Amino acid sequence: MNYDVFNGDADGLCALHQLRLAKPVKAELVTGVKRDIKLLDRVQAGTGDRVTVLDISLDSNRSRLMQLLEAAVHVEYFDHHYAGEIPRHINLVSHIDVSADVCTSILVDRSLEGRFRLWAVVAAFGDNLGQSARLLAKSMGLAESQTEQLARLGKYLNYNGYGDNVDDLHFHPVKLYEEMKPYPDPFDFIARSTAFNLLAVGFRDDMSMAGSLLPLSEDPSHAAYLLPDAPWARRVVGVFANKLATDHPSRAHAVITPTRYGDYAVSVRAPIAKPEGADVLCMKFETGGGRKAAAGINRLPMDELDRFLAIFAEQFD
Repeated sequence: MNYDVFNGDADGLCALHQLRLAKPVKAELVTGVKRDIKLLDRVQAGTGDRVTVLDISLDSNRSRLMQLLEAAVHVEYFDHHYAGEIPRHINLVSHIDVSADVCTSILVDRSLEGRFRLWAVVAAFGDNLGQSARLLAKSMGLAESQTEQLARLGKYLNYNGYGDNVDDLHFHPVKLYEEMKPYPDPFDFIARSTAFNLLAVGFRDDMSMAGSLLPLSEDPSHAAYLLPDAPWARRVVGVFANKLATDHPSRAHAVITPTRYGDYAVSVRAPIAKPEGADVLCMKFETGGGRKAAAGINRLPMDELDRFLAIFAEQFD
Protein backbone atom coordinates (compact mmCIF):
# COMPACT_ATOMS: atom_id res chain seq x y z
CA MET A 1 0.00 0.00 0.00
CA ASN A 2 1.26 3.50 -0.90
CA TYR A 3 0.27 6.75 0.77
CA ASP A 4 0.95 10.23 -0.64
CA VAL A 5 0.67 12.81 2.15
CA PHE A 6 0.82 16.41 0.97
CA ASN A 7 0.02 19.97 1.95
CA GLY A 8 -3.03 21.31 0.10
CA ASP A 9 -1.28 24.49 -1.08
CA ALA A 10 0.57 25.23 -4.34
CA ASP A 11 3.86 23.78 -3.11
CA GLY A 12 2.37 20.53 -1.87
CA LEU A 13 0.28 20.07 -5.00
CA CYS A 14 3.12 20.81 -7.41
CA ALA A 15 5.59 18.67 -5.46
CA LEU A 16 3.25 15.68 -5.65
CA HIS A 17 2.46 16.35 -9.28
CA GLN A 18 6.12 16.43 -10.32
CA LEU A 19 6.93 13.30 -8.36
CA ARG A 20 4.04 11.25 -9.72
CA LEU A 21 4.58 12.39 -13.29
CA ALA A 22 8.08 10.92 -12.97
CA LYS A 23 7.20 7.95 -10.74
CA PRO A 24 3.53 7.05 -11.06
CA VAL A 25 2.09 4.81 -8.35
CA LYS A 26 -1.39 4.02 -7.12
CA ALA A 27 -1.64 5.67 -3.71
CA GLU A 28 -4.12 6.80 -1.10
CA LEU A 29 -4.04 10.61 -1.00
CA VAL A 30 -3.97 12.31 2.39
CA THR A 31 -4.27 16.10 2.49
CA GLY A 32 -6.34 19.04 3.73
CA VAL A 33 -6.34 22.81 3.94
CA LYS A 34 -2.97 24.53 4.11
CA ARG A 35 -2.95 24.77 7.91
CA ASP A 36 -3.89 21.11 8.31
CA ILE A 37 -0.32 19.98 8.89
CA LYS A 38 -0.50 16.99 11.28
CA LEU A 39 -1.45 14.79 8.38
CA LEU A 40 0.57 11.73 9.36
CA ASP A 41 -1.94 11.12 12.16
CA ARG A 42 -4.38 10.08 9.42
CA VAL A 43 -2.08 7.48 7.89
CA GLN A 44 -2.87 3.90 8.94
CA ALA A 45 0.10 2.21 7.29
CA GLY A 46 1.64 -1.10 8.27
CA THR A 47 4.69 -3.26 7.70
CA GLY A 48 6.06 -2.90 4.18
CA ASP A 49 3.81 0.03 3.22
CA ARG A 50 5.34 3.13 1.67
CA VAL A 51 4.54 6.71 2.68
CA THR A 52 5.67 9.77 0.73
CA VAL A 53 5.40 13.04 2.66
CA LEU A 54 5.48 16.41 0.91
CA ASP A 55 5.52 19.90 2.41
CA ILE A 56 4.52 19.32 6.03
CA SER A 57 6.79 19.88 9.01
CA LEU A 58 8.65 16.83 10.26
CA ASP A 59 8.80 18.37 13.71
CA SER A 60 5.01 18.72 13.86
CA ASN A 61 4.60 15.08 12.78
CA ARG A 62 7.55 13.60 14.66
CA SER A 63 5.63 11.33 17.03
CA ARG A 64 3.55 9.63 14.32
CA LEU A 65 6.55 9.47 11.98
CA MET A 66 8.54 7.51 14.56
CA GLN A 67 5.61 5.14 15.11
CA LEU A 68 5.45 4.45 11.39
CA LEU A 69 9.19 3.92 11.07
CA GLU A 70 9.24 1.52 14.01
CA ALA A 71 6.34 -0.37 12.40
CA ALA A 72 8.60 -1.04 9.35
CA VAL A 73 6.86 1.52 7.14
CA HIS A 74 9.16 3.04 4.50
CA VAL A 75 8.95 6.85 4.50
CA GLU A 76 10.37 9.33 2.00
CA TYR A 77 10.14 12.90 3.27
CA PHE A 78 10.42 16.12 1.23
CA ASP A 79 10.06 19.41 3.11
CA HIS A 80 11.44 22.92 3.75
CA HIS A 81 9.78 23.79 7.08
CA TYR A 82 11.41 23.72 10.49
CA ALA A 83 12.27 20.08 11.13
CA GLY A 84 14.22 20.00 14.38
CA GLU A 85 16.49 16.97 14.66
CA ILE A 86 16.02 14.67 11.67
CA PRO A 87 15.80 11.03 12.78
CA ARG A 88 18.36 8.58 11.50
CA HIS A 89 16.42 5.45 10.66
CA ILE A 90 16.85 2.67 8.14
CA ASN A 91 13.26 3.20 6.92
CA LEU A 92 13.54 6.97 6.40
CA VAL A 93 14.85 8.81 3.34
CA SER A 94 14.77 12.56 3.91
CA HIS A 95 15.12 15.49 1.50
CA ILE A 96 14.89 18.41 3.93
CA ASP A 97 16.31 21.88 3.40
CA VAL A 98 15.06 24.81 5.50
CA SER A 99 16.90 27.51 3.51
CA ALA A 100 14.77 30.61 2.97
CA ASP A 101 15.07 30.42 -0.83
CA VAL A 102 13.73 26.89 -1.39
CA CYS A 103 10.33 25.23 -1.30
CA THR A 104 9.40 21.55 -1.33
CA SER A 105 8.79 21.54 -5.09
CA ILE A 106 12.33 22.80 -5.64
CA LEU A 107 13.60 19.87 -3.56
CA VAL A 108 11.55 17.48 -5.70
CA ASP A 109 12.87 19.23 -8.82
CA ARG A 110 16.43 18.61 -7.61
CA SER A 111 15.63 14.96 -6.96
CA LEU A 112 14.18 14.59 -10.47
CA GLU A 113 17.01 16.58 -12.07
CA GLY A 114 14.62 19.14 -13.55
CA ARG A 115 12.33 16.77 -15.48
CA PHE A 116 9.16 18.76 -14.69
CA ARG A 117 10.73 22.04 -13.65
CA LEU A 118 7.90 24.21 -14.96
CA TRP A 119 5.75 22.97 -12.08
CA ALA A 120 8.52 23.85 -9.62
CA VAL A 121 8.42 27.40 -11.02
CA VAL A 122 4.66 27.47 -10.38
CA ALA A 123 5.16 26.28 -6.80
CA ALA A 124 7.94 28.76 -6.03
CA PHE A 125 5.74 31.63 -7.16
CA GLY A 126 2.88 30.23 -5.08
CA ASP A 127 5.17 30.17 -2.02
CA ASN A 128 6.13 33.80 -2.71
CA LEU A 129 9.71 32.86 -3.62
CA GLY A 130 9.77 35.16 -6.61
CA GLN A 131 13.54 35.34 -6.99
CA SER A 132 13.94 31.55 -6.86
CA ALA A 133 11.04 31.13 -9.29
CA ARG A 134 12.55 33.55 -11.78
CA LEU A 135 15.95 31.87 -11.62
CA LEU A 136 14.29 28.55 -12.44
CA ALA A 137 12.26 30.18 -15.21
CA LYS A 138 15.44 31.68 -16.65
CA SER A 139 17.06 28.24 -16.64
CA MET A 140 14.17 27.09 -18.83
CA GLY A 141 14.55 30.00 -21.27
CA LEU A 142 11.03 31.29 -20.60
CA ALA A 143 9.85 34.61 -21.96
CA GLU A 144 8.62 37.18 -19.44
CA SER A 145 5.01 36.65 -20.54
CA GLN A 146 5.34 32.90 -19.91
CA THR A 147 6.90 33.50 -16.51
CA GLU A 148 4.00 35.76 -15.54
CA GLN A 149 1.50 33.08 -16.56
CA LEU A 150 3.18 30.60 -14.22
CA ALA A 151 3.27 33.22 -11.47
CA ARG A 152 -0.51 33.67 -11.73
CA LEU A 153 -1.08 29.93 -11.66
CA GLY A 154 1.08 29.60 -8.53
CA LYS A 155 -0.91 32.33 -6.79
CA TYR A 156 -4.23 30.71 -7.70
CA LEU A 157 -3.20 27.24 -6.53
CA ASN A 158 -1.92 28.67 -3.25
CA TYR A 159 -5.05 30.76 -2.79
CA ASN A 160 -7.19 27.65 -3.02
CA GLY A 161 -5.44 26.07 -0.01
CA TYR A 162 -6.57 28.57 2.63
CA GLY A 163 -9.66 28.14 4.83
CA ASP A 164 -10.82 26.84 8.18
CA ASN A 165 -11.79 23.61 6.45
CA VAL A 166 -12.32 22.31 2.92
CA ASP A 167 -15.82 23.83 2.77
CA ASP A 168 -14.16 27.26 2.49
CA LEU A 169 -12.16 26.19 -0.60
CA HIS A 170 -13.15 26.34 -4.23
CA PHE A 171 -11.67 22.86 -4.74
CA HIS A 172 -10.80 20.11 -2.30
CA PRO A 173 -7.01 19.67 -2.74
CA VAL A 174 -7.49 16.07 -3.92
CA LYS A 175 -9.93 17.28 -6.58
CA LEU A 176 -7.53 20.04 -7.64
CA TYR A 177 -4.67 17.53 -7.89
CA GLU A 178 -6.87 15.30 -10.06
CA GLU A 179 -7.51 18.34 -12.28
CA MET A 180 -3.75 18.91 -12.61
CA LYS A 181 -2.82 15.27 -13.09
CA PRO A 182 -3.35 15.02 -16.88
CA TYR A 183 -1.04 17.99 -17.57
CA PRO A 184 2.75 17.50 -17.60
CA ASP A 185 2.93 21.07 -18.93
CA PRO A 186 1.36 23.82 -16.76
CA PHE A 187 0.77 25.97 -19.85
CA ASP A 188 -1.63 23.28 -21.10
CA PHE A 189 -3.39 23.31 -17.72
CA ILE A 190 -3.78 27.09 -17.97
CA ALA A 191 -5.17 26.85 -21.52
CA ARG A 192 -7.50 23.88 -21.09
CA SER A 193 -8.57 23.41 -17.48
CA THR A 194 -11.84 24.93 -16.26
CA ALA A 195 -10.32 24.84 -12.76
CA PHE A 196 -7.83 27.55 -13.74
CA ASN A 197 -10.61 29.89 -14.87
CA LEU A 198 -12.72 29.26 -11.76
CA LEU A 199 -9.76 29.99 -9.49
CA ALA A 200 -8.91 33.12 -11.48
CA VAL A 201 -12.42 34.52 -11.00
CA GLY A 202 -12.49 33.65 -7.29
CA PHE A 203 -9.06 35.16 -6.75
CA ARG A 204 -10.02 38.41 -8.47
CA ASP A 205 -13.28 38.78 -6.54
CA ASP A 206 -11.76 38.00 -3.13
CA MET A 207 -8.71 40.19 -3.64
CA SER A 208 -10.92 43.12 -4.66
CA MET A 209 -12.54 42.95 -1.20
CA ALA A 210 -9.17 42.63 0.52
CA GLY A 211 -7.95 45.73 -1.30
CA SER A 212 -10.22 47.97 0.76
CA LEU A 213 -8.80 46.85 4.14
CA LEU A 214 -6.90 49.24 6.40
CA PRO A 215 -4.10 48.07 8.75
CA LEU A 216 -4.79 47.36 12.40
CA SER A 217 -1.31 48.70 13.14
CA GLU A 218 1.43 50.03 10.88
CA ASP A 219 4.90 51.55 10.94
CA PRO A 220 7.87 51.46 8.52
CA SER A 221 9.12 48.06 9.75
CA HIS A 222 5.92 46.06 10.22
CA ALA A 223 2.15 46.11 9.67
CA ALA A 224 -0.74 43.94 10.88
CA TYR A 225 -4.16 43.50 9.29
CA LEU A 226 -7.29 42.08 10.92
CA LEU A 227 -9.66 40.53 8.37
CA PRO A 228 -13.41 40.02 8.84
CA ASP A 229 -15.02 36.71 9.79
CA ALA A 230 -16.03 35.59 6.29
CA PRO A 231 -15.18 32.73 3.90
CA TRP A 232 -13.62 35.11 1.36
CA ALA A 233 -11.28 36.46 4.06
CA ARG A 234 -10.23 32.96 5.12
CA ARG A 235 -9.51 32.10 1.48
CA VAL A 236 -7.51 35.21 0.73
CA VAL A 237 -5.34 35.39 3.84
CA GLY A 238 -2.24 33.75 2.32
CA VAL A 239 -2.17 35.53 -1.02
CA PHE A 240 -3.01 38.83 0.67
CA ALA A 241 -0.05 38.37 3.02
CA ASN A 242 2.18 37.54 0.05
CA LYS A 243 0.96 40.63 -1.84
CA LEU A 244 1.69 42.88 1.13
CA ALA A 245 5.17 41.36 1.40
CA THR A 246 5.86 41.92 -2.29
CA ASP A 247 4.47 45.47 -2.29
CA HIS A 248 6.49 46.43 0.82
CA PRO A 249 9.66 44.29 0.72
CA SER A 250 11.33 46.01 3.68
CA ARG A 251 8.36 45.48 6.00
CA ALA A 252 7.11 42.44 7.96
CA HIS A 253 3.40 41.62 7.81
CA ALA A 254 0.85 39.75 9.88
CA VAL A 255 -2.60 38.93 8.55
CA ILE A 256 -5.06 37.87 11.25
CA THR A 257 -8.38 36.16 10.55
CA PRO A 258 -11.14 35.11 12.96
CA THR A 259 -11.91 31.40 12.68
CA ARG A 260 -15.16 29.53 13.12
CA TYR A 261 -13.81 28.20 16.41
CA GLY A 262 -13.67 31.48 18.31
CA ASP A 263 -9.97 32.23 17.89
CA TYR A 264 -7.62 33.64 15.24
CA ALA A 265 -5.50 32.19 12.45
CA VAL A 266 -2.37 34.24 11.75
CA SER A 267 -0.14 34.39 8.66
CA VAL A 268 3.24 36.07 9.08
CA ARG A 269 5.64 37.19 6.36
CA ALA A 270 9.15 38.34 7.18
CA PRO A 271 10.48 41.22 5.06
CA ILE A 272 11.54 40.00 1.62
CA ALA A 273 14.66 42.14 2.04
CA LYS A 274 15.54 40.08 5.16
CA PRO A 275 13.59 36.80 4.95
CA GLU A 276 14.03 35.43 8.45
CA GLY A 277 12.34 35.40 11.84
CA ALA A 278 8.80 34.41 10.91
CA ASP A 279 9.26 30.88 12.24
CA VAL A 280 10.93 32.10 15.44
CA LEU A 281 8.00 34.42 16.12
CA CYS A 282 5.25 31.89 15.43
CA MET A 283 6.88 29.08 17.40
CA LYS A 284 6.51 31.21 20.52
CA PHE A 285 2.82 30.29 20.35
CA GLU A 286 1.41 26.83 20.95
CA THR A 287 0.09 26.13 17.43
CA GLY A 288 2.70 28.15 15.56
CA GLY A 289 5.27 26.98 13.03
CA GLY A 290 6.53 27.42 9.50
CA ARG A 291 9.70 28.59 7.84
CA LYS A 292 12.04 31.55 8.13
CA ALA A 293 10.35 33.74 5.54
CA ALA A 294 6.73 32.73 6.08
CA ALA A 295 5.03 31.13 9.04
CA GLY A 296 1.73 31.03 10.86
CA ILE A 297 -0.27 30.31 13.97
CA ASN A 298 -3.21 27.98 13.50
CA ARG A 299 -5.16 28.77 16.67
CA LEU A 300 -4.37 32.03 18.48
CA PRO A 301 -6.76 32.62 21.41
CA MET A 302 -8.51 35.96 21.11
CA ASP A 303 -7.19 37.11 24.47
CA GLU A 304 -3.61 36.64 23.15
CA LEU A 305 -3.96 39.05 20.23
CA ASP A 306 -2.37 41.98 22.06
CA ARG A 307 0.51 39.75 23.20
CA PHE A 308 1.04 38.57 19.63
CA LEU A 309 1.06 42.13 18.27
CA ALA A 310 3.63 43.17 20.89
CA ILE A 311 5.95 40.22 20.14
CA PHE A 312 5.46 40.73 16.40
CA ALA A 313 6.54 44.37 16.70
CA GLU A 314 9.51 43.41 18.86
CA GLN A 315 10.62 40.65 16.45
CA PHE A 316 10.70 42.92 13.41
CA ASP A 317 11.67 46.34 14.83
